[in-house]
Amino acid sequence: MTKITAGRDQLGEFAPKFAELNDDVLFGQVWSREEELNPRDRSIVTITALISGGNFEQLVFHMGKAKENGVTQEEMAEIITHLAFYIGWPKAWSAFTIAKDIYKK
Repeated sequence: MTKITAGRDQLGEFAPKFAELNDDVLFGQVWSREEELNPRDRSIVTITALISGGNFEQLVFHMGKAKENGVTQEEMAEIITHLAFYIGWPKAWSAFTIAKDIYKK
């Protein structure tokens, strides 16, 4: 897995502890636990949580990561369609807007 440095790159000077936790703990330790949960499934869990919470800014990165981790366009569409009935149509619609952009690349 590629080392993630987004925390340090974007928040390192402003919030160094948060940047450290993001890069070293969340992405360094949690995401690296592939025996417990493979990256594809971890991506599905993550995008589901982000869509459910309406956290669309972070969704752009994580949908791209999900695509890299093997989640197909068809699977992404099915995930969002399924979620729509539990989280609300507007959140699903917003997620589809992001997914269309991610999967056209």
